[in-house]
Amino acid sequence: MASTEATEPDAPDTGIAGLEAGLDALDSVPARRTPVRQILLHKVLPPISAVVLVLAGWKLLVLARVTDDYKLPDPSAVWHSLRQLWLNGTLFDIIWTSVSRGLLGFLAALAIGTPLGLLVARVPYIRAALGPLLSGLQSLPSVAWVPAAVIWLGITDSAMYAVILLGAVPSIANGLVSGIDQVPPLYLRAGRTLGATGLRGTRHILLPAALPGYLAGLKQGWAFSWRSLMAAELIASSPDLGLGLGQYLENARTDSDMPGVLLGILLILLVGIAIDLLVFTPLERRVLRTRGLAR
Repeated sequence: MASTEATEPDAPDTGIAGLEAGLDALDSVPARRTPVRQILLHKVLPPISAVVLVLAGWKLLVLARVTDDYKLPDPSAVWHSLRQLWLNGTLFDIIWTSVSRGLLGFLAALAIGTPLGLLVARVPYIRAALGPLLSGLQSLPSVAWVPAAVIWLGITDSAMYAVILLGAVPSIANGLVSGIDQVPPLYLRAGRTLGATGLRGTRHILLPAALPGYLAGLKQGWAFSWRSLMAAELIASSPDLGLGLGQYLENARTDSDMPGVLLGILLILLVGIAIDLLVFTPLERRVLRTRGLAR
């Protein structure tokens, strides 16, 4: 009886020790590097297979003559157009003209949309006034701004950047507002207790906690920037602006050059995919990894 009473007080300590040992074991799990074979199998092979299937289906449609050749050219004709741009030395110039505009416009939208999103999220009066307007602007097609921008600013780079800003700023601001709305109030109270108030609290507590939603807004903002720019280049084309992807696509349509049209569409698509894979996917993976949601 005495031995039983002696061991009963130690039981909680034994449970806590076991819990601590389990947590230490979880923390000590080594991070394993993903094997190259697994990366090739799960990351590289699926998109390559999709491209091969699309090209095979395209070739079958051409062989089956489902429509006229000038409407659906052979993939080799599109390859020939790409090769001609390469041999003429204009391929990268065309791509860079549009990419540089898109990146500069996106950076400007980032500089405007981030403080705007903070104000809308943290100041109730501004949120009541501008919140519905930002949501409405986000749903408005960017192409609708092109005629107004051309009348205001002429067929210039300024009109292109204006269309990009009007398309991307609402998405970035709304993404940040959504991320801040999902921050637990406990984080902010803990930050204030530690002295993180005002700009310091925003920098060290609010923005890191809202990062997933903010990053989603940035990704959507880039998509709006790229789409807005292509719409502006298609409609407001001018030799003074240089030859970008949108104007190249419009020139091919004017010349009834269907291989050139398809090539322009493919190049626009490839640039969008490349920016997503090279910029936003690594950022998303890093954010998820810091939160223990991905390896």
